[in-house]
Amino acid sequence: MALIKSISGIRGTIGGKTGDNLTPVDVVKFAAAYGSWLKKKTSPTKVVIGRDARLSGEMVNALVSSTLQGLGIDVIDLGLSTTPTVEMAVVWEKAAGGIILTASHNPIQWNALKLLNEKGEFISGKDGEEVLTIAENEDFEFAQVTKLGHYEKKDGYIQKHIAEILKLPLVDAQLVHSRGFRVVVDAVNSTGGIAVPMLLSALGVTIKELYCEPTGHFPHNPEPLPEHLTDISREIVKGKYDLGIVVDPDVDRLALVCEDGTPFGEEYTLVAVADYVLNAGKKKNGNTVSNLSSTRALQDVTEKAGGQYAASAVGEVHVVTKMKEIEAVIGGEGNGGIIYPDLHYGRDALVGIALFLTHLAKSQTTALRLRKKYPDYFISKNKIELTRDINVDKILDYVKKKYKNQPISTVDGVRIEFDKEWVHLRKSNTEPIIRIYAESDMETKADNLAKKIMSDIKEIIAEKLRPM
Repeated sequence: MALIKSISGIRGTIGGKTGDNLTPVDVVKFAAAYGSWLKKKTSPTKVVIGRDARLSGEMVNALVSSTLQGLGIDVIDLGLSTTPTVEMAVVWEKAAGGIILTASHNPIQWNALKLLNEKGEFISGKDGEEVLTIAENEDFEFAQVTKLGHYEKKDGYIQKHIAEILKLPLVDAQLVHSRGFRVVVDAVNSTGGIAVPMLLSALGVTIKELYCEPTGHFPHNPEPLPEHLTDISREIVKGKYDLGIVVDPDVDRLALVCEDGTPFGEEYTLVAVADYVLNAGKKKNGNTVSNLSSTRALQDVTEKAGGQYAASAVGEVHVVTKMKEIEAVIGGEGNGGIIYPDLHYGRDALVGIALFLTHLAKSQTTALRLRKKYPDYFISKNKIELTRDINVDKILDYVKKKYKNQPISTVDGVRIEFDKEWVHLRKSNTEPIIRIYAESDMETKADNLAKKIMSDIKEIIAEKLRPM
């Protein structure tokens, strides 16, 4: 079974049986639920859709657009696009919402429908629950033949997206051009291969394209983690480049590689860009947000700049909500997701690239030296697999009691603070699993902290939750 229904959309592997995988029937059902939800809350005239380059994209695109038309909704199809571009196009088109057809960093057999509201932001938890209920009840009513929606293909939105980035006061294209940067781009043969070189060309950067043909044939695991970036690291060392830029298939996550071929660190993409935004001018000093599983380094650079840091639950929609609440000037997630509200409230690798290159140019240093400017933290990522008869919530309650004298957050699972170390426990919504993230200033200390909590959990299961 590989079909995951969540408040932000539906995700699954292509093929197989209906209800167990992402089949054409499931795509139509969920697209119909989303369109029907829009019709209940407003009188939608149009919805914007766009997709990454994965192999199933064209098929899923046809199913989604036809379903929306069948509900009487007009469709604006951006074709091959990026997640942030679709988000911005929803606002530009004054659309009722949008659907991004992408499984983000998931492998080639996956696809998904990500759902947006009229602001071009991911729909809320409450709205997502309503969409799921409509899908479950198949509460659809399709339009009569004379009231079917219209379909229109529109090009040029990636160019418009880039133009808006270049207008930002903190993006200095002229300065970046003057530095003569030489950059390697790995776009995993998806739509980043269209958008990233286009942006870099506008910034006057010399580009070496690696896997930039949007064929959908991913040459390696598309999640931009260090273990998947060996090809670009070798190319950088061989060619003496200034930087490596890696994006996931839908271009909402950004990973960087230093001039010696070592990863800048996905957690530190946001840290470096936030450091620039916070210190670029007095008017830009302000607050920041990341999720509870992201590095403490963002808090450090924020407080050093005189701002305030806040942590949200995991998930882009939660980060955005907290950013609006505290009027953050920048935020995001430790997976390389940068949210810059001066452009829009969505993770955007393109604006991250422009801001980082401006930061690098202004700093008059190298990526490696810039990385060394920031405090070193290491995150250990682990999980415990449980049997379905074990109550995960009770385990988390016992952990809270055991560490009741430590600062604890229960915004999303349980996060326990130990001075500058922390551990975050989250249960999976789809599997009997507890994910355990721990951070410290040394890799071994982070691993040991995670192992200590995992040992506590095993002890709790043996002593408190064993069968009578």
